[in-house]
Amino acid sequence: MSGADEFSEIARLFRPLTGGAAGAFDLLDDAAVVPQRPGFDLVVTKDAIVEGVHFPVGERSDLIARKLLRVNLSDLAAKAAEPFGCFLAVAWPNAFGPAEREAFAAGLGEDLQAFGVALLGGDTVSTPGPFTASLTALGWVPEGRMVRRAGAAVGDLVAVSGTIGDGTLGLAAARGEIDDPDGSLLDRYRLPNPRLDLRQALRDHATAAADVSDGLVADAGHVAEASGLGMRLDLDALPLSPAARRWLDLQPDRSAALIGLATGGDDYEVVCTMPDAAPEGFTVIGAVVAGSGVEVRVDGVRLDVAQGGWRHL
Repeated sequence: MSGADEFSEIARLFRPLTGGAAGAFDLLDDAAVVPQRPGFDLVVTKDAIVEGVHFPVGERSDLIARKLLRVNLSDLAAKAAEPFGCFLAVAWPNAFGPAEREAFAAGLGEDLQAFGVALLGGDTVSTPGPFTASLTALGWVPEGRMVRRAGAAVGDLVAVSGTIGDGTLGLAAARGEIDDPDGSLLDRYRLPNPRLDLRQALRDHATAAADVSDGLVADAGHVAEASGLGMRLDLDALPLSPAARRWLDLQPDRSAALIGLATGGDDYEVVCTMPDAAPEGFTVIGAVVAGSGVEVRVDGVRLDVAQGGWRHL
Protein backbone atom coordinates (compact mmCIF):
# COMPACT_ATOMS: atom_id res chain seq x y z
CA MET A 1 0.00 0.00 0.00
CA SER A 2 1.31 3.46 -0.79
CA GLY A 3 0.48 7.12 -1.14
CA ALA A 4 -2.83 8.62 -0.12
CA ASP A 5 -4.56 5.23 -0.08
CA GLU A 6 -2.38 3.98 2.76
CA PHE A 7 -2.81 7.09 4.92
CA SER A 8 -6.52 7.44 4.26
CA GLU A 9 -7.05 3.81 5.19
CA ILE A 10 -5.03 4.21 8.38
CA ALA A 11 -7.18 7.21 9.27
CA ARG A 12 -10.40 5.37 8.49
CA LEU A 13 -9.65 1.94 9.96
CA PHE A 14 -7.13 2.49 12.73
CA ARG A 15 -7.47 6.05 14.04
CA PRO A 16 -10.69 5.13 15.90
CA LEU A 17 -8.74 2.39 17.69
CA THR A 18 -6.57 4.93 19.53
CA GLY A 19 -9.48 5.60 21.85
CA GLY A 20 -8.43 9.24 21.92
CA ALA A 21 -5.12 8.47 23.65
CA ALA A 22 -3.25 11.77 23.76
CA GLY A 23 0.15 10.22 22.99
CA ALA A 24 -1.13 8.64 19.78
CA PHE A 25 -1.66 12.06 18.14
CA ASP A 26 -4.50 10.63 16.05
CA LEU A 27 -1.88 8.53 14.19
CA LEU A 28 -0.82 11.67 12.32
CA ASP A 29 2.80 11.59 13.51
CA ASP A 30 5.69 9.19 12.95
CA ALA A 31 5.97 8.43 16.66
CA ALA A 32 3.98 8.32 19.87
CA VAL A 33 4.60 9.52 23.41
CA VAL A 34 4.11 7.16 26.33
CA PRO A 35 3.45 9.15 29.52
CA GLN A 36 5.15 8.17 32.77
CA ARG A 37 3.26 6.62 35.66
CA PRO A 38 4.99 7.34 38.98
CA GLY A 39 5.60 4.24 41.04
CA PHE A 40 5.26 1.86 38.09
CA ASP A 41 7.59 0.16 35.62
CA LEU A 42 6.77 0.04 31.92
CA VAL A 43 6.64 -3.55 30.61
CA VAL A 44 7.09 -4.05 26.85
CA THR A 45 6.57 -7.24 24.85
CA LYS A 46 6.35 -8.08 21.15
CA ASP A 47 5.00 -11.08 19.26
CA ALA A 48 4.42 -11.73 15.56
CA ILE A 49 2.06 -14.07 13.72
CA VAL A 50 2.44 -15.52 10.23
CA GLU A 51 -0.21 -17.07 8.00
CA GLY A 52 0.21 -20.82 7.75
CA VAL A 53 2.32 -20.92 10.92
CA HIS A 54 0.25 -19.35 13.69
CA PHE A 55 -3.15 -19.65 12.03
CA PRO A 56 -4.51 -21.59 9.03
CA VAL A 57 -4.53 -20.14 5.54
CA GLY A 58 -8.01 -18.74 4.94
CA GLU A 59 -8.67 -17.81 8.58
CA ARG A 60 -11.10 -14.93 9.08
CA SER A 61 -9.35 -11.56 9.31
CA ASP A 62 -11.16 -10.47 12.46
CA LEU A 63 -10.05 -13.63 14.27
CA ILE A 64 -6.44 -13.10 13.14
CA ALA A 65 -6.44 -9.61 14.63
CA ARG A 66 -7.98 -10.72 17.89
CA LYS A 67 -5.51 -13.58 18.29
CA LEU A 68 -2.60 -11.24 17.55
CA LEU A 69 -3.63 -8.95 20.39
CA ARG A 70 -4.41 -11.76 22.79
CA VAL A 71 -1.10 -13.61 22.43
CA ASN A 72 0.72 -10.38 23.25
CA LEU A 73 -1.51 -9.66 26.22
CA SER A 74 -0.75 -13.18 27.42
CA ASP A 75 2.91 -12.20 27.73
CA LEU A 76 1.93 -9.18 29.81
CA ALA A 77 -0.35 -11.35 31.94
CA ALA A 78 2.55 -13.65 32.80
CA LYS A 79 4.56 -10.62 33.91
CA ALA A 80 1.68 -9.52 36.20
CA ALA A 81 1.33 -6.33 34.14
CA GLU A 82 -1.76 -4.26 33.37
CA PRO A 83 -1.98 -3.55 29.61
CA PHE A 84 -2.77 -0.07 28.32
CA GLY A 85 -1.39 0.43 24.81
CA CYS A 86 0.05 -1.23 21.72
CA PHE A 87 1.77 -0.65 18.38
CA LEU A 88 0.78 -2.59 15.27
CA ALA A 89 2.74 -3.51 12.13
CA VAL A 90 0.92 -5.44 9.42
CA ALA A 91 1.96 -6.65 5.97
CA TRP A 92 -1.03 -7.16 3.65
CA PRO A 93 -0.81 -9.71 0.81
CA ASN A 94 -2.89 -9.14 -2.32
CA ALA A 95 -5.49 -11.61 -1.06
CA PHE A 96 -6.31 -9.25 1.81
CA GLY A 97 -8.47 -6.72 -0.01
CA PRO A 98 -10.56 -3.88 1.45
CA ALA A 99 -13.13 -6.20 3.03
CA GLU A 100 -10.46 -8.30 4.75
CA ARG A 101 -8.61 -5.23 6.00
CA GLU A 102 -11.81 -3.72 7.35
CA ALA A 103 -12.65 -6.98 9.14
CA PHE A 104 -9.15 -7.07 10.64
CA ALA A 105 -9.54 -3.54 12.01
CA ALA A 106 -13.02 -4.35 13.34
CA GLY A 107 -11.81 -7.46 15.14
CA LEU A 108 -8.83 -5.64 16.58
CA GLY A 109 -11.05 -2.79 17.73
CA GLU A 110 -13.45 -5.19 19.43
CA ASP A 111 -10.73 -6.70 21.57
CA LEU A 112 -8.87 -3.43 22.20
CA GLN A 113 -12.07 -2.13 23.76
CA ALA A 114 -12.72 -5.35 25.66
CA PHE A 115 -9.25 -5.35 27.23
CA GLY A 116 -8.95 -1.59 27.74
CA VAL A 117 -6.02 -1.13 25.35
CA ALA A 118 -5.38 1.78 22.96
CA LEU A 119 -3.63 1.62 19.60
CA LEU A 120 -0.77 4.14 19.80
CA GLY A 121 0.84 3.74 16.38
CA GLY A 122 2.42 1.38 13.90
CA ASP A 123 2.83 0.77 10.19
CA THR A 124 1.11 -0.94 7.25
CA VAL A 125 2.91 -2.30 4.19
CA SER A 126 2.19 -4.64 1.29
CA THR A 127 3.80 -8.03 0.73
CA PRO A 128 3.66 -10.83 -1.85
CA GLY A 129 2.81 -13.03 1.13
CA PRO A 130 2.19 -14.65 3.43
CA PHE A 131 0.22 -12.35 5.72
CA THR A 132 2.43 -11.24 8.60
CA ALA A 133 1.69 -8.96 11.53
CA SER A 134 3.41 -8.04 14.76
CA LEU A 135 2.20 -6.18 17.78
CA THR A 136 4.11 -4.49 20.57
CA ALA A 137 2.11 -4.37 23.79
CA LEU A 138 2.75 -2.05 26.73
CA GLY A 139 1.72 -2.54 30.34
CA TRP A 140 2.25 -1.14 33.81
CA VAL A 141 3.43 -3.07 36.86
CA PRO A 142 4.22 -1.64 40.32
CA GLU A 143 7.88 -0.68 40.46
CA GLY A 144 10.11 -3.73 40.93
CA ARG A 145 7.17 -6.16 40.91
CA MET A 146 7.34 -7.63 37.40
CA VAL A 147 7.41 -11.42 37.63
CA ARG A 148 10.41 -12.60 35.64
CA ARG A 149 11.33 -16.03 34.33
CA ALA A 150 14.31 -15.93 36.65
CA GLY A 151 13.51 -16.11 40.36
CA ALA A 152 12.51 -19.69 41.09
CA ALA A 153 14.13 -21.37 44.10
CA VAL A 154 14.73 -25.00 45.00
CA GLY A 155 11.63 -26.32 46.74
CA ASP A 156 9.21 -24.00 44.98
CA LEU A 157 6.07 -25.57 43.61
CA VAL A 158 5.47 -25.51 39.85
CA ALA A 159 1.88 -24.53 39.05
CA VAL A 160 -0.13 -23.78 35.93
CA SER A 161 -3.33 -21.84 35.44
CA GLY A 162 -6.48 -23.04 33.71
CA THR A 163 -6.33 -26.15 31.54
CA ILE A 164 -3.60 -27.46 29.26
CA GLY A 165 -3.82 -29.13 25.85
CA ASP A 166 -6.88 -27.41 24.40
CA GLY A 167 -4.76 -25.26 22.09
CA THR A 168 -3.02 -28.13 20.35
CA LEU A 169 -6.26 -30.13 20.18
CA GLY A 170 -7.97 -27.07 18.73
CA LEU A 171 -5.38 -26.95 15.96
CA ALA A 172 -6.03 -30.63 15.27
CA ALA A 173 -9.75 -29.85 15.13
CA ALA A 174 -9.12 -26.98 12.70
CA ARG A 175 -7.27 -29.42 10.46
CA GLY A 176 -10.13 -31.92 10.65
CA GLU A 177 -7.97 -34.47 12.47
CA ILE A 178 -10.21 -34.86 15.54
CA ASP A 179 -13.86 -34.29 16.39
CA ASP A 180 -14.85 -31.17 18.32
CA PRO A 181 -18.65 -31.40 18.62
CA ASP A 182 -19.21 -28.25 20.70
CA GLY A 183 -16.39 -26.21 19.13
CA SER A 184 -14.72 -25.57 22.49
CA LEU A 185 -11.30 -26.77 21.38
CA LEU A 186 -11.34 -24.71 18.21
CA ASP A 187 -12.37 -21.66 20.23
CA ARG A 188 -9.39 -22.08 22.55
CA TYR A 189 -7.05 -22.28 19.57
CA ARG A 190 -8.56 -19.38 17.65
CA LEU A 191 -9.20 -16.99 20.53
CA PRO A 192 -6.97 -17.68 23.54
CA ASN A 193 -7.87 -15.90 26.74
CA PRO A 194 -4.93 -13.93 28.19
CA ARG A 195 -4.90 -14.55 31.93
CA LEU A 196 -4.95 -10.92 32.99
CA ASP A 197 -7.28 -11.93 35.82
CA LEU A 198 -4.31 -13.59 37.57
CA ARG A 199 -2.28 -10.38 37.84
CA GLN A 200 -2.67 -9.91 41.58
CA ALA A 201 -2.21 -13.60 42.40
CA LEU A 202 1.08 -13.62 40.51
CA ARG A 203 2.29 -10.48 42.25
CA ASP A 204 1.42 -11.95 45.63
CA HIS A 205 2.64 -15.52 45.18
CA ALA A 206 4.83 -16.18 42.12
CA THR A 207 8.62 -16.22 42.18
CA ALA A 208 8.91 -16.75 38.41
CA ALA A 209 6.48 -17.12 35.50
CA ALA A 210 6.02 -17.48 31.74
CA ASP A 211 3.03 -17.79 29.46
CA VAL A 212 2.39 -21.19 27.88
CA SER A 213 2.69 -20.52 24.16
CA ASP A 214 5.31 -22.98 22.87
CA GLY A 215 4.18 -25.86 25.11
CA LEU A 216 3.98 -26.36 28.87
CA VAL A 217 7.17 -28.41 29.10
CA ALA A 218 9.13 -25.99 26.90
CA ASP A 219 7.91 -22.88 28.72
CA ALA A 220 8.49 -24.43 32.14
CA GLY A 221 11.97 -25.18 30.82
CA HIS A 222 12.47 -21.50 29.98
CA VAL A 223 11.70 -20.64 33.61
CA ALA A 224 14.05 -23.35 34.85
CA GLU A 225 16.88 -22.23 32.57
CA ALA A 226 16.49 -18.54 33.45
CA SER A 227 16.48 -19.46 37.15
CA GLY A 228 19.54 -21.71 36.80
CA LEU A 229 17.68 -24.73 38.21
CA GLY A 230 15.75 -27.85 37.17
CA MET A 231 12.12 -28.95 37.38
CA ARG A 232 10.20 -32.16 37.86
CA LEU A 233 6.74 -32.26 36.30
CA ASP A 234 4.03 -34.85 36.94
CA LEU A 235 1.79 -35.04 33.88
CA ASP A 236 -0.77 -37.11 35.81
CA ALA A 237 -1.60 -33.82 37.57
CA LEU A 238 -2.13 -31.96 34.29
CA PRO A 239 -5.36 -29.90 34.48
CA LEU A 240 -7.57 -30.87 31.54
CA SER A 241 -10.83 -29.54 30.16
CA PRO A 242 -13.75 -31.97 29.75
CA ALA A 243 -13.12 -32.00 25.99
CA ALA A 244 -9.43 -32.79 26.41
CA ARG A 245 -10.19 -35.50 28.97
CA ARG A 246 -12.67 -37.14 26.59
CA TRP A 247 -10.00 -37.10 23.88
CA LEU A 248 -7.43 -38.55 26.28
CA ASP A 249 -9.74 -41.40 27.29
CA LEU A 250 -9.87 -42.49 23.65
CA GLN A 251 -6.09 -42.67 23.14
CA PRO A 252 -4.38 -46.11 23.11
CA ASP A 253 -1.15 -44.72 24.63
CA ARG A 254 -2.01 -42.49 27.58
CA SER A 255 1.59 -41.49 28.29
CA ALA A 256 2.24 -40.40 24.71
CA ALA A 257 -1.07 -38.53 24.66
CA LEU A 258 -0.26 -36.64 27.86
CA ILE A 259 3.12 -35.69 26.42
CA GLY A 260 1.36 -34.40 23.31
CA LEU A 261 -0.92 -32.20 25.41
CA ALA A 262 1.98 -30.91 27.51
CA THR A 263 4.18 -30.05 24.53
CA GLY A 264 1.66 -28.90 21.94
CA GLY A 265 1.46 -25.20 22.82
CA ASP A 266 -1.09 -22.47 22.05
CA ASP A 267 -2.70 -22.67 25.51
CA TYR A 268 -1.71 -19.16 26.66
CA GLU A 269 -2.05 -20.07 30.31
CA VAL A 270 0.60 -19.15 32.89
CA VAL A 271 3.19 -21.55 34.29
CA CYS A 272 4.83 -20.27 37.44
CA THR A 273 6.74 -21.17 40.57
CA MET A 274 5.47 -20.48 44.08
CA PRO A 275 6.95 -21.14 47.52
CA ASP A 276 3.60 -21.97 49.14
CA ALA A 277 0.30 -23.62 48.24
CA ALA A 278 -1.03 -22.44 44.89
CA PRO A 279 -3.94 -19.98 45.04
CA GLU A 280 -7.30 -20.55 43.37
CA GLY A 281 -7.04 -20.85 39.60
CA PHE A 282 -3.73 -22.75 39.65
CA THR A 283 -2.91 -26.47 39.71
CA VAL A 284 0.34 -27.78 41.18
CA ILE A 285 2.09 -30.00 38.63
CA GLY A 286 5.63 -30.31 39.98
CA ALA A 287 8.53 -28.80 41.87
CA VAL A 288 11.74 -26.87 41.35
CA VAL A 289 14.87 -28.93 42.02
CA ALA A 290 18.61 -28.47 41.95
CA GLY A 291 20.28 -29.15 38.62
CA SER A 292 19.05 -28.28 35.15
CA GLY A 293 16.44 -29.24 32.59
CA VAL A 294 12.90 -30.54 32.98
CA GLU A 295 12.18 -34.10 34.10
CA VAL A 296 8.72 -35.34 33.09
CA ARG A 297 6.94 -38.30 34.67
CA VAL A 298 3.71 -40.21 33.98
CA ASP A 299 2.61 -42.88 36.46
CA GLY A 300 5.93 -42.35 38.22
CA VAL A 301 7.93 -43.28 35.11
CA ARG A 302 10.40 -40.78 33.70
CA LEU A 303 9.75 -40.09 30.01
CA ASP A 304 11.71 -38.49 27.19
CA VAL A 305 9.89 -35.45 25.75
CA ALA A 306 12.58 -34.36 23.26
CA GLN A 307 12.54 -30.55 22.89
CA GLY A 308 9.35 -30.12 24.90
CA GLY A 309 7.45 -27.87 22.53
CA TRP A 310 7.38 -25.74 19.39
CA ARG A 311 10.53 -24.10 18.04
CA HIS A 312 10.79 -21.82 15.02
CA LEU A 313 14.47 -22.57 14.47
